Amino acid sequence: MQQRSRKIRNSTTSNSTHGKHKKRGSQTPFEKIVFAFILLLFSIIVCAFIYQLSVLTADADADDASKTQEGLKQGSIRANAMLNAVKNKIESKIEDTLHKSSSYNSSAAKGPPHLDPPVPYLPIFSDIPNSEALIQDVLDGKPTIAGITALLQKYLKEFHDDNTRLSANQAPGPEILDAFYKTANKYLKPFDEVYRNKPIFPIREDDSIFLSLASFREHLLKDTLVYAFDNAKHPEKLFIGAVVQNCFGNVLPDGSIDASGTPCKTGAQVIGKNAKGRDMTKVSDAPIDKNGIEDFCTDEKYKHFCENGQVRVVYVHETESLGPAMARYHASKLWGGETFFVQTDSHLQFAVEWDEKYRNEAKACKSYPKVVLSSYPPGFSPGNGNTVRETPGARLCFCETKVEDPNPIVRINSGRGYSGSEPYPTQIPFIAAGFFFARAEFLVDVPFDPYNPWVFMGEEIALSMRAWTNGWNIYAPRKNLIAHQYRPGRMGLPKFWGTVNRLYGRPGMNTRLQGNVIKRIKNMVGYPDATLEKIKEQNIEYVLQDLEYYGLGNKRSREEYMTFAGLVVDEKNSALDCKHIDWCNKGTLE
Repeated sequence: MQQRSRKIRNSTTSNSTHGKHKKRGSQTPFEKIVFAFILLLFSIIVCAFIYQLSVLTADADADDASKTQEGLKQGSIRANAMLNAVKNKIESKIEDTLHKSSSYNSSAAKGPPHLDPPVPYLPIFSDIPNSEALIQDVLDGKPTIAGITALLQKYLKEFHDDNTRLSANQAPGPEILDAFYKTANKYLKPFDEVYRNKPIFPIREDDSIFLSLASFREHLLKDTLVYAFDNAKHPEKLFIGAVVQNCFGNVLPDGSIDASGTPCKTGAQVIGKNAKGRDMTKVSDAPIDKNGIEDFCTDEKYKHFCENGQVRVVYVHETESLGPAMARYHASKLWGGETFFVQTDSHLQFAVEWDEKYRNEAKACKSYPKVVLSSYPPGFSPGNGNTVRETPGARLCFCETKVEDPNPIVRINSGRGYSGSEPYPTQIPFIAAGFFFARAEFLVDVPFDPYNPWVFMGEEIALSMRAWTNGWNIYAPRKNLIAHQYRPGRMGLPKFWGTVNRLYGRPGMNTRLQGNVIKRIKNMVGYPDATLEKIKEQNIEYVLQDLEYYGLGNKRSREEYMTFAGLVVDEKNSALDCKHIDWCNKGTLE
């Protein structure tokens, strides 16, 4: 990537109603104008008929010339009077219709009120004008996308300042955890409390899609956006919420960014083999990361999507990257009332008309509308072209626990796939965090958890269990409509935990921080070593904060889910065992 030298200023920063949608049976302004002209034509014909009738009447009395003259005169007067009255009325109707049409188009162009004022997507870390007032409006129940973005920016700025201080002082883990929870409680907790058990914005019934993209130092972000918009049947109904976590350069004490030279680091790149035949790795200096939003939004072909407010973004310094679970929390807050919510990774390709096909697939599920489509998509490599081949989908029917993991917890995996001839989708017990598709009511019933920092493994089992106990049934789509770039360690790409370890100056620091936080998920799922009593013994009750709001639902129980998903508690090893799920692999549950 070409090196760039620049300094960028790093700044902090009504329950809305929506434009009316056309109801079935109502007329558009154009249809009203056409109807008015037809009515005018019909009126002229009627007047002509009256006039002719007057003439015929006069002819019948031809023996009386005065009567004939009078008949013609009266007929003409009546016809002209009627014609003028109809003409004036219709001209008034047309003028009124055109005026309403103009107002309608102006309102449609402006969009829903909560999208005003527009949020700047470039330059990075842009100030949002009047941000404090907008933030207060959000906390007063009058949300706008601009106000929510400003609140997230302010939260992330304070967290950045905390991290700068903590890393300089080589702070211990408990102090780092305490700083995170204090900042989250200051900004995120009061925000979530205002909108608990209701959507932040009214849900539009226009089949629009919100695509949540959590991106960490992603070089394929622009490509992902291009594939999504190019292959959508209705790109005008596609809205993006991106959290771009990048190395933008060295952040200076005054908040500006020095992007010159090679201020960033690569991932652990394989440079050879040692004497035992094992990979040797090295982390090297690197230039700043590509900003996929900038590349997309400055492309002449695509910039109108950004200008229209269809691309919403929060920028995050890589030092404040807290793992995918937190990034997805932030991305979910950029939702603006769209009908459907979709969460994916940021290195994907999309099939032709993927948006319409997923909408139809969701509606084909027997439990619609409370359904979640989810799967692990097939992989792709840059050399296989840009077209996604629609192959039979796979079902998420399998799970396992890898004891060699630093903080072992259940992992999800695929089971048997579809044959390709199934008449409808069938249920599965698990949700993949890298792709799921649901109606936006999901965000009300299963709000994203703001207390899962540094978590990687564990977000999927938590999401699955929370959704199912809240009454949502999970389905595998019958076709693969996306492809994913899977990334083994040998690719040498940066990982968020490498940044955490570097920031705090200690190898394995992310694992130590995660070790406490993961007990939040383990407690919810039912691990024997994460009961309330054992968490109290360790004096870390703070990890269970507000779990009543971000935990299991009350439509179905945890025990019912464990039976449904084939999970069994292993008391001896303080783990969960995964049993074979025959019904899932056979696709017997509608």
